[in-house]
Amino acid sequence: MTIWNLGSINADMVYAMPHLPEAGETLAASGLQRFLGGKGANMSVAAARAGSRVSHIGAVGSDGRWARDRLTEYGVDTRHIAEVDVPTGHAIIAVDAQGENLIVLFQGANHAISDDQLGQALSSAASGDLLVMQNETNAQLEAAKLGREMGLTVCYAAAPFQAEAVQAVLPYLDFLILNEIEAEQLQQATGLAPSDLPVEHVIVTFGSKGARYYHQGSEPQAFQAHKVDAVDTTGAGDTFTGYVLAGMDRGMPMAQAIAQANRAAALMVTRHGTADVIPDLKEVRDAQLN
Repeated sequence: MTIWNLGSINADMVYAMPHLPEAGETLAASGLQRFLGGKGANMSVAAARAGSRVSHIGAVGSDGRWARDRLTEYGVDTRHIAEVDVPTGHAIIAVDAQGENLIVLFQGANHAISDDQLGQALSSAASGDLLVMQNETNAQLEAAKLGREMGLTVCYAAAPFQAEAVQAVLPYLDFLILNEIEAEQLQQATGLAPSDLPVEHVIVTFGSKGARYYHQGSEPQAFQAHKVDAVDTTGAGDTFTGYVLAGMDRGMPMAQAIAQANRAAALMVTRHGTADVIPDLKEVRDAQLN
């Protein structure tokens, strides 16, 4: 089967600064690193490295061809990534010597995905395939409706969180993943606890405290996170989600998929970077974790 990911693609530009600039200040950076990022790209790479066939639906500008090429190198099908007349989405991240940061986000091409592009991509999907979205692109509701009509397993990662966006796609979802704070915000907006949501599979993540899985008609299951020395939590949640989706795609019981995803996320937080350092399946299986 295939995981279809309507997902963001970003260039993460990380500048090392002596201190964070103030209004009107011009400040020289001592270093620059460019990473492939965006929640969508991260999830596509994670699912591909977990052994699934992943087809990414997205957009970049002419300045983002390198990002599309890198996704291809990581095993993602990039035929449905369009090149548009809008700059590639990016994050400008200033980091000082103490690790404090300042981030400027530009959505760019991530919000230039056309309905025709979406329809052409999903015309190749088959009943039983997975469709995943995050709140970093346009066309989420259109994709959710189309996915449901086609018999796909419709999945949603509710970040960056916006209650209206989740509520719009909620009637079409088979799987929803969100963190503890997002779950509280969604409950405030809907009056529904995770166990009461009209979605068959719901996962709430708690960072270093693990995750909880809610399946309709069953008692929730708790999963403990592995204890590691974390150096960078960026992309860990996306890695977890990509591995869970890959487990679902490969027919794993949900408990087994979550356990494997926990291992992948634990490895991820021991590394600096985003999509470029997501562990592959062999690393996850071979890792010695507590």
